[in-house]
Amino acid sequence: MIEDLKISTNQRVQFVDITAAVRSSIRKSGVKNGLAVVYVPHTTAGVTINESADPSVVSDIINKLNDLIPRHGSYRHAEGNSDAHIKASMMGSSASVIISEGNLLLGVWQGIFFCEFDGPRSRKIVVKIISA
Repeated sequence: MIEDLKISTNQRVQFVDITAAVRSSIRKSGVKNGLAVVYVPHTTAGVTINESADPSVVSDIINKLNDLIPRHGSYRHAEGNSDAHIKASMMGSSASVIISEGNLLLGVWQGIFFCEFDGPRSRKIVVKIISA
């Protein structure tokens, strides 16, 4: 099963917890054991798995990425969003999570985050549920 999720961001750099949406895709699929692949088909956005219990973790990640890759720099890309491309490459465009007994096999504190680096925008996330 493949499901397209729609998401709208309201900030230039923003992490959105999409764990519940991925869980919903698994329920719809009926798959009890397998793999959930979350794919972001955008060059200035990504996906990551990290702590979802404390919002300070996401803030720290965003702040450090902005320190390491500032919005304005000696970039050659004329569109003005080179930092977004670099940050998206660092996060990656996909994440895979094992499905066990109909549940995501995430750690206690883990969540799946859509990572926006060139917002605000309307985006698509593709979730592929693979049965074992």
